Amino acid sequence: MNFYSSVVSFFQDGGVFMVPIVVVLALGLAIAAERWVFLSRTSFGNRSLWTKITPYIQAGKFGEAVNVTSKSKTAIATILTYGLHRTKNAARRDDIEKAMEESLMEVMPRLEKRTHYLATFANVATLLGLLGTIIGLINAFTAVAAANPAEKADMLSASISVAMNTTAFGLMVAIPLLLVHTLLQSKTTEIVDSLEMVAVKFLNAVDERRNKAEQPA
Repeated sequence: MNFYSSVVSFFQDGGVFMVPIVVVLALGLAIAAERWVFLSRTSFGNRSLWTKITPYIQAGKFGEAVNVTSKSKTAIATILTYGLHRTKNAARRDDIEKAMEESLMEVMPRLEKRTHYLATFANVATLLGLLGTIIGLINAFTAVAAANPAEKADMLSASISVAMNTTAFGLMVAIPLLLVHTLLQSKTTEIVDSLEMVAVKFLNAVDERRNKAEQPA
């Protein structure tokens, strides 16, 4: 109960700027949760699809592979579908590679979507906290100027302590948001790296099948 009372008192003493900081925190947590779920599903879906179509690619059954990838909405399916379609009329590896790079550019915005907002929200929370503290200090000095000289020191120290609440809360919101932003960026980079690795494996498999086909019986 004492903890609950302390939290309520902390927010009440912080003033009106505590409210927008809470809003920033709520938006940041919502985006972080949505992005984490999306990236986790994307990573799992990519691994599952690659495991499923690897036998087709190694066997040179590109028609069966494209039937599987065209029915999937995962990021890896988009890239491989571009590559598989390109193998039908492209004689050079570079042509297939360019098609897959084009598809990767199409996929990446979906992976990075809204993640950058977390860094922005962290900065906004910090600035709102500082602004709330400055406004609180202005009000404190204004009130102290008309107070009894004997009470000025006590009033000023109390007012400064209250004004600092918004800065403290702004930092308490900003630090976790920055950490989550870094975590999501790392997860996104990991997925992009895995897509590039799959593209290279696919190109190598295509080259291997073509080399075998060109060898004399």
